[in-house]
Amino acid sequence: MTNALYYGDNLQVLRDHIPDESVDLVYLDPPFNSNASYNVLFREKSGEESPAQIKAFTDTWEWTLETERTFEEDIILNPGTPPAVKEMISAFRDFIGRNAMMAYLVMMTPRLVELRRVLKPTGSLYLHCDPTASHYLKIVMDTVFGAKSFRSEIIWRRTNSKGLAFKGFPNNSDTLLYYSKGDAFAWNRPFIAHDPEYVERFYRHVEPETGRRYRLSDLTNPNKNRPNLTYEWNGHTRVWRWTRDRMQKADDDGLIHYSSTGLASQKRYLDEMQGNPVDTIWEDIAPIQAQSPERLGYPTQKPEALLERIIQASSNEGDVILDPFCGCGTAVAAAQKLNRQWLGIDITHLAVSLMKSRLKDMFNLDPGRDYEVVGEPRDVGSARALFEQDPFQFQFWAVSLLEAVPQDQQKRGADRGIDGLFYFIDGPRRTPQKVVVQVKGGGAQVRDVRDLKGVLEREKAALGLFISLQEPTRPMREEEASGGFYQSELWQRAYPKVQIRTIEQLLAGHDFDLPPRQSAYQAAARVRRPEGEQTTLEELAG
Repeated sequence: MTNALYYGDNLQVLRDHIPDESVDLVYLDPPFNSNASYNVLFREKSGEESPAQIKAFTDTWEWTLETERTFEEDIILNPGTPPAVKEMISAFRDFIGRNAMMAYLVMMTPRLVELRRVLKPTGSLYLHCDPTASHYLKIVMDTVFGAKSFRSEIIWRRTNSKGLAFKGFPNNSDTLLYYSKGDAFAWNRPFIAHDPEYVERFYRHVEPETGRRYRLSDLTNPNKNRPNLTYEWNGHTRVWRWTRDRMQKADDDGLIHYSSTGLASQKRYLDEMQGNPVDTIWEDIAPIQAQSPERLGYPTQKPEALLERIIQASSNEGDVILDPFCGCGTAVAAAQKLNRQWLGIDITHLAVSLMKSRLKDMFNLDPGRDYEVVGEPRDVGSARALFEQDPFQFQFWAVSLLEAVPQDQQKRGADRGIDGLFYFIDGPRRTPQKVVVQVKGGGAQVRDVRDLKGVLEREKAALGLFISLQEPTRPMREEEASGGFYQSELWQRAYPKVQIRTIEQLLAGHDFDLPPRQSAYQAAARVRRPEGEQTTLEELAG
């Protein structure tokens, strides 16, 4: 299976593109029904975050006619839905009612049915959620996968408690519901390093010649009736745990410590211990901090260490990892880093564009060469279809071709003629210069180019870029030519102030004529890995 990013509704992508029993591990971090809006942070000017952010999604649900249709067609009337799931979700609707929580569960249920279908018999699934819906989701999961397939409920402490909850306890954790499809599933038990205080207390001895820490283990046998193990060793006759031959070999290998009286004890080296087994309370993985190199500015972004633990525990190299709500692609990045195959799905072009940028930054991966992108327009026809289906997603996609900051679709009507923004550096003081982007999916006219020139003047922008789905008219080209030039002091050349490109030109590689500049997306830290050697999280963060 080829690594791939999919743009579209994950339910439809799963049904149309992902075969039965083809995935080894699913991680999903869906909206939590938190009744909140989440904004993406973009880098602006010389690197600081932009004060004008874009709303990535609104995690707010309500029961609508579309929800009723989904309930009937995708669950009740769908022959692929198990009868027990139909009964469960119908009982939920009777009990909960037609409200926001029920709308959320109706969205999740058919997707979980499809995710179970695509899992291999040895596969596992981790559902990341929070207390608003975790108890409902567990019932749904028990019904879809079977209660016997439940493995663990993991609590991830994602932040320290804050003193803002005056009535009740502060919520500082998320829940991971871990299920397997069958009884035989991939499992690599994870460990964490011993606590330093524990090490100092129990591994007190240090070999002077090697610096290795070790503790002492009793070599005497608790069973005193073992004549074959009773012998004299170094002046002490005991019932030993080992035979004389094994004792001699351990002594030759330097694995025995002798007390002041000559009594033998076994050396147990700290560096040979696996550490403490990871349990269901995860407090050792910190959330992404404001200054973290991982931070991309995407809402609800999870730390790579969290995804690496899940992937390492429940899959092996070469396995296929699927994230159907992949956002900025942390699961995809962790899978790539750990030599797994991966599939990522998201319903916004903004997220797909962020993932492409992240894969380029971290691994120097390019779409079409190193992985597929399915669902993005590849020609004028598919671009026009996207525009007719969803003009806002078309705008996001067109702006993403320049890796510019798109304007918030929730603020349409107040965009003031700007669909995207980015900056380049110029002048003797290396000051940021603004570039505004305008996108037209249909009906582009000469007045639109005139309006763009007015925006340039109003915003004191250096350049104005006009992206058109249609071929520009001759008056539009004439208006473009009359815009004059921007003279770059730093790059010692002139650039047309107003430039028009069609979608067809951009897809064919005919880019705008621009000074060198940095992507507006937050850059992910590059993973540099010598051949055959895995980069650690500490190296990545360093």
